[in-house]
Amino acid sequence: MTASEPVTIPLEARVASVIEAIRPAIRSDGGDLELVAVAADGQVQIRLLGACVGCPSADATLHHFIERALVEVPGVSGVIAVP
Repeated sequence: MTASEPVTIPLEARVASVIEAIRPAIRSDGGDLELVAVAADGQVQIRLLGACVGCPSADATLHHFIERALVEVPGVSGVIAVP
């Protein structure tokens, strides 16, 4: 690599960085999340933990907070929760 070549951060590392940034908000309500995998097609798999498990607001948290943050990462096509 030469000095003029851009440094490319892997997609999984960029996703993990965003998860770390939003994690305090999830933890403030007693929940947590775990990055399970980032598929080649950009689909991010996460596992909801703690108070998020079985919470009636978990779907809203997933789609309106977590997914909204993660799809801003170039290369992410969507987010799904896995057991």
